[in-house]
Order: sequence, then structure tokens, then C-alpha cells
Amino acid sequence: MKKIKFKQVLATGTVLAAGIALTACSGAKQNGGGSNKKSSASVALITGIAGVDDHSFNQSGWEGMVAYGKSQGLKRGTNGYQYFESSSASDFTPNINQAVAAGYKTIFGVGYSLKGAIASAAKKHTDKNFVIIDDVIKGQKNVASANFKSQDASYMAGVVAARTTKTNVVGFIGGVHGDIVDLFDAGFAKGVQDTAKKMGKKITILNQYVGSFTAADKEKSIAKAMFAKKADVIFHASGSAGQGLFSEAKSVNEGLAANSSKKVWVIGVDSDQSNLGKYKSKGGKKSNLCLTSVMTGVNVAVKDIATKAAKGKFPGGKQLVYGLKHNGVYLTRGYVADSVWKQAQTARSQILAGKISVPSHPSK
Repeated sequence: MKKIKFKQVLATGTVLAAGIALTACSGAKQNGGGSNKKSSASVALITGIAGVDDHSFNQSGWEGMVAYGKSQGLKRGTNGYQYFESSSASDFTPNINQAVAAGYKTIFGVGYSLKGAIASAAKKHTDKNFVIIDDVIKGQKNVASANFKSQDASYMAGVVAARTTKTNVVGFIGGVHGDIVDLFDAGFAKGVQDTAKKMGKKITILNQYVGSFTAADKEKSIAKAMFAKKADVIFHASGSAGQGLFSEAKSVNEGLAANSSKKVWVIGVDSDQSNLGKYKSKGGKKSNLCLTSVMTGVNVAVKDIATKAAKGKFPGGKQLVYGLKHNGVYLTRGYVADSVWKQAQTARSQILAGKISVPSHPSK
């Protein structure tokens, strides 16, 4: 068993409660609760292997669950809400079984890697509601699928990167090749390319994959090579491996003066990663290198679906897609210059109006 520190950070970046100690293992204990009476409204979250405190997908999902619990007057624990942390794929099924045995009514699997485990459990436990986040399970009436138009917010990130770069070299680091990461890759590249064309500039996009969502050391090496090739804005869609990118960016910036034109920037993913961007520049001045974050509204989806389930309207058998509308995906304000932010918002409006079509797969 291990203890981790987890900060409840809303998508807006405001802190709900800092340093809450969550006791978790592969199958969390039912603690921290107190009595909850609304068992039909109870929810559980099964994390991917990056864990609940990944500053990314899993953390966002837990934030949504905490927000849901608060809105329903529920406490953490039996008949309320809880997470079960996975450290490997072999934990998925045991964690789901523990959530079922503990009586949780609606069980969320965070990330496409849980698809098989969720689909199998749903067939065995037809009296329970199941949700797969970031994939689709068809033909099962007690399973809802939640997906995101991440390519649209990534397009906006591309606009920001293209209008922020001083070297005309930007980068994208992906975790593992697949349909989901393709959304980020394709949207970002299209946003950079369209904006460069509007500006009459040629902007080079460096693109590389880690082959993992947890190998931070490998990502740090990739980032180091990209910075050496003059990239000054790098966007990652690589889960907790992205902490390696932040680490390398800090190494670059800590040797520079606060207002240096050689400063490098990182664009975060899934949750507001500005906390990872804090550093001290040469001379000890506090600064931040997280330009913005492409927000994947896992928190929005979790709270929305859990609320529907609590009202007896669980969207079983359906695929729900969350986009720019209602902030299912969006950009944080971060440290984007006012003029650049305005251009990004113009792009948002044009995407919503159908004037810009964003691809879901990178061009070959």
C-alpha cells in the first residue's frame, strides 16, 4: 500500500483542497467516507496505470468524481464515491471486481486500455452501470462510452504555438501511436500549418513518440533533442511521461534570464499542468513555462454521466462525445499573449461554426 499526495485542482486552476492524503493500492480501501445513504448514486473510478495523481487523464477524472460527490452530498467511501488505483494492466479486473463487491452502482474505466476489462465486467454484472472513457464499447446496454474531440482544442494549441514561436520550430511528443493520440497530433499540426500559412511563415514541426505513457526519462531525452534543434514550443500528449518534457524545459530555462528571448515553452495536456511549469529563472525570479494546456474534459464527462445515472437516466449503450461546446475540450488561458489568445478564440468560433474542419488523423 502506498500514500500519495493529490491536489484537487479544478479545470480553471483554482485549488479546492491541497495535499489531501489519499490512501490507495491496487484496489483502494473503502475509507475516508462516513455513511452515505444514496447507494444508487454511488460511483467508482478505476484508473489507468499512470495512477490517480498523474497530472493528466486520471487526475481529471477523479476531480470530476469529487465534484459530483459534492453536488450530490455524498462522501468518499462505501455508497459514495471512490477510486481504485491500477499500477499495471493486471490490476484492472481485480479493481473492477472490488468496486462491484463494494456495491458501487456506476463504475468508470479511465482510458482505452481498460476497454476489455470493462466490457467483460459489464457482461457479468448486468445490474451495474459501466463507463469507458476514451474508447467505444458497442452492443452492451449497461455501458456508456465517453469520447472527446481533442483535435479541436489541439488545433487551437497549434494556433498558439505558431504565433508564439520565435524560432519557427515547434514540437509534438506523443505517448503511444493510436486513434486517441492521433487526435492531438493531427489537430496540433493542422493548427500550426494553417496559422503559418496565414502569417506567411514556414514553421517546422518536430514529431516523435515515446512508445509509453509513463517513461518520463525517455521523454526528457526526446525533449532535449528537440530543444537542441531550436524548438521553443513543444506540445505533448503522453500522459505522465510528459513530466520528462517539463523537467527538460526547466533545465533550459533555469539558466536564462527572466525575460530571455530564448525561453522555451511547454503546452500541457488533459488537465491544467501549470503547476508542473513552475521554475526559477537565472537570478531566482519565479516564473512558469506552461504556455497553456489542452484540456480534455474527463472531469466534465465523469460528472455529467454520474449525474445522469443518479437521476435514473444512465446513457447505457450510447456514445457521448464532448467537444468545444460546453467546454468538453478547451484551452487554459495560461501565459498566452493577449493578441495570440484572441486568435485562438477566433479559431474556436470558426470550428464551432463549421468554417474550419479539423482532421482526426495526421496526414502522411
